[in-house]
Amino acid sequence: MKKQITLLPGDGIGPEVVTEAVRVLDKVGNVFGHEFTYQTAAIGGTAVDQFEDPLPQQTLQSCRESDAILLGAVGGPKWDSYPAHLRPEKGLLRIRKELELFSNLRPVSIYNSLISESTIKEDVVRGIDLLIVRELTGGLYFGEPSERLDVNGEEAAVDTLSYKRSEIERIIRMAFELAELRGKKVMSVDKANVLESSRLWRQIANEIAEDFPEVTLEHMLVDNAAMQLIRNPRQFDVLVTENLFGDILSDEASMISGSLGLLPSASLSAEGPGIYEPIHGSAPDIAGKGLANPLATIASVAMMLKYAFKMEKEAEAVMSAINAALDSGVRTADLVYGNQGSVTTSEMTDAVLAYIGTEQTN
Repeated sequence: MKKQITLLPGDGIGPEVVTEAVRVLDKVGNVFGHEFTYQTAAIGGTAVDQFEDPLPQQTLQSCRESDAILLGAVGGPKWDSYPAHLRPEKGLLRIRKELELFSNLRPVSIYNSLISESTIKEDVVRGIDLLIVRELTGGLYFGEPSERLDVNGEEAAVDTLSYKRSEIERIIRMAFELAELRGKKVMSVDKANVLESSRLWRQIANEIAEDFPEVTLEHMLVDNAAMQLIRNPRQFDVLVTENLFGDILSDEASMISGSLGLLPSASLSAEGPGIYEPIHGSAPDIAGKGLANPLATIASVAMMLKYAFKMEKEAEAVMSAINAALDSGVRTADLVYGNQGSVTTSEMTDAVLAYIGTEQTN
C-alpha cells in the first residue's frame, strides 16, 4: 500500500519530533510492506518568517492532496508581539477550518511502567482508558465578532460563543459511534446551568442518544468534569464537549499520564485527510537540544495508521513498541525522576524502533 503524507514540522521542537516519527513510519513500511512518501510544508511561525502567512496557500494545497497530515507544533515567544493575523496559532485554526476538521480525538491512558511516576495516586490512574472527543471548528475560537472595542470610553473586548445545530449533531454523533466500539458510555460535558449554547448542546445530545439504545448517556457540568478527571478518571469512557472546554480538559487529562510528551491526537473531517499531532506545544526552551520526548508524535503515527490508513495491525505494533521501550527503562528528560538517567530524542526513537518487527509486536 502506498500513502502520501504531508509533514508540517512547524516551530520549536516540532521539526525534531516529526523527524523521529518519520523514522518510525519508514520502519513500519519496511516491516509490513507499505510505501510512505512525504511532502514537507511550512505552518505557524516558520511560515510567517518565510511567507508572511501562518498558513501559505501552497501548504494548504499540499495537505489537500495528501492521504494524511503529520504536524509537529506551532508557536513561540518570538511571534507573541505580531499582529493577530500573523500569530502562528492562526495557521492552526485556519487549517482546521479549511479542511473541516471538526472532530479532535484525544485518547488518554497510562503506560504500565509509568504508573508509579504519575503525580496522581496509582490506585486512581491504574487502568484508565478514556477518549476525549472535542468539537474543533466552532465555539469561542471561531465566533464573530471577536474584537477589541470601546464601551462608553472604556477599552473592552468581545468573543462570541456560537454553535449551529449541525455542528453539535455531527460531533455528538461521532462520540456515540466511537462509544459503541468501546465501553458504550458517553459523558457529555457542558455548562448548561449558565450558557444557552450548552442548553442546546444538552438537548441535541439527548435527541441523538435515542439512536443509540445500547450506549448510556450522562451529562456533567464542565467544572465538575475538571474535578472528576483527577478524582476518578476511570469513570469515563468517551467524553464529548465543545471547543474551549475540550481544549482545557484534554490538557488536564494529559497529566494523568505523567507528561504532555506522551499523548497523541487526531483531528478528523467527514471526508478528506486528517491531522495527526502530539498534544504538547512547541517548547522553544528545549528546541534543538535533543531533549524533546518523541513518543506523543510516534503515538500520533499509530493513530494515523489506524484511522487514516485502516492499518490496525501496524498501529498496534507501534503502540506495543512504545510500551516495550518504556518497560525497558528508557526515559527522556521529562519522564526522569530522582536519580534516573535520560536519553536523547533520537535515542528514545531508537528504543522504539528496536521493537517494531519483533515477535512481540507482530
